[in-house]
Amino acid sequence: MSRELQRTLAIIKPDAYSYRLIGAIIGEIESKSDLRIIGARALRLTREQARRFYAVHEGKPFYDKLIMFMTSGPIMVLALHGPDAITRWREIMGSTDPEEAKEGTIRSMFASDVTFNAVHGSDAPHTAAAELTFFFGDTDLIQPR
Repeated sequence: MSRELQRTLAIIKPDAYSYRLIGAIIGEIESKSDLRIIGARALRLTREQARRFYAVHEGKPFYDKLIMFMTSGPIMVLALHGPDAITRWREIMGSTDPEEAKEGTIRSMFASDVTFNAVHGSDAPHTAAAELTFFFGDTDLIQPR
């Protein structure tokens, strides 16, 4: 069975960044998958950037808390590439709610609740394309072999 090569976005959120979990999370990606990191950058989202990135959630009860959280500290954005990258990264992350996340997933190990859940991942090919473009330019990503 052939698996589609894809790109997806991963974000190490402010909670995980502040607890110095970047290396542990990257270690999980590298040890539990054949995904390759083809781009990475650390940054701090402005309020406007966070609003644009999470515009799909505007008006939802958690929106303001999400914007405040995502602008509370630095984040690390990663571009991942590999077979079925979107699904594979979401499996490694685990359920949004760490109480429901399978043992051994990033969120089961490092998240404290639904908001402070350590990582983000794109949920579909069109979302991944838009999210990657939000953080990376055409020349920012290496071409995997």
